Amino acid sequence: MEFVHKSVLLQACIEALNIRPDGVYLDGTLGGAGHSLEIAKQLTTGFLIGVDRDPQALQAAKEKLAKVSDRVRLVHSNFKEIDMILQSFGLDQIDGMLFDLGVSSPQLDDKDRGFSYMSDAPLDMRMDSGDRLSAYEIVNTWPREELRRILFQYGEERYAPLIAAAIERKRAEKPIVSTLELVQVIKQAMPPQALREKQHPAKRSFQAIRIAVNDELNSISQMMSAAIPRLKPGGRLAVITFHSLEDSIVKNAMQEAAKGCTCPPNFPVCVCGKTPQIKILTKKPIVATQEELKDNPRARSAKLRVAEKLP
Repeated sequence: MEFVHKSVLLQACIEALNIRPDGVYLDGTLGGAGHSLEIAKQLTTGFLIGVDRDPQALQAAKEKLAKVSDRVRLVHSNFKEIDMILQSFGLDQIDGMLFDLGVSSPQLDDKDRGFSYMSDAPLDMRMDSGDRLSAYEIVNTWPREELRRILFQYGEERYAPLIAAAIERKRAEKPIVSTLELVQVIKQAMPPQALREKQHPAKRSFQAIRIAVNDELNSISQMMSAAIPRLKPGGRLAVITFHSLEDSIVKNAMQEAAKGCTCPPNFPVCVCGKTPQIKILTKKPIVATQEELKDNPRARSAKLRVAEKLP
C-alpha cells in the first residue's frame, strides 16, 4: 500500500532544530519522510541522514525525497545504532537529530502488517520484516508470566493476568495465528465493564506486544545515551513521544544529561567532575495545537521535548 503519513508537530520540529544550511542532521525515524523533506529543503551544502528500520518506509521516502536527493542519505538501520551510522559517514558529531517515536500511520493502516486490532492479519507487528521475533512467537511461545509482565508494564493493562491466562488456555488448543483471533481472546478474558469502555479492549495489549516485538523501550534508552554525545555544541535533539513510557525515558535521560555535579550537598568541593551536557529547552513538552488536531487526530498524544548541546 502507499506509504502516506502526516508528520506530527512538523513546524514545531523544524523550529526546534534551528537548522543551519550547511549543517548535518539525522532523522532517526524517517517514516513518511515529512519531517525529512522540510529539513532537507532548508539545507544547501549540508545533508540529512534518514534512518528507518522499515524497508517499506525507506522505499517510500526515496520517492518522496527525490527532488532533494542530493542532500539526503538513506540508511536501513535501527536508530539506536547512532554510533555505527555516523561512523559509516566518517562523522564524530552532527548539528541536530530528530526522533518521532512509535508506530507510523502507514504501519497501522496496512492490514497485512498485523499492527492493527481493527482488521484481520497474520500476527506479525515487526517494524523490520527481517527481524526474527514476531507477535506470533510472543503470543504462542512466551511463558504466561512473561506475557502478564509485558501486558502490564508496556500496555499498562490492568487485566493483564486474566488476558495472559486466557492466551495460555487458547494456545494450548491451537496456535493463535491472526490479529482478530487475539482480539477475541482478549475480549473474552475481560470483565463486562471493561468492554463498555470508550477505548478498544485490545488497544493496550496490542501496544504492549508491539513494544516487545520491536524492543522499543530499550532502543529508546540506547538512542538517548548515544545521541547526546554525538551532538556538536549548539546542536539540537528533538524527540516526539506518544505514550507515557516513551516520554518518561526521554524526559529522564534529558534531565540526567542536564545535571551538573552529583556530589552530596555537604561535600566542600566537587569530586565527581560531572558537568551538564545539555540545556533543556522545553520545560514542558510541546503538544499539538487544536488546528493540527483537526487535521491529524493521531497527534493528540504527541509530546515534543527539545534539548541543546552545551559547549
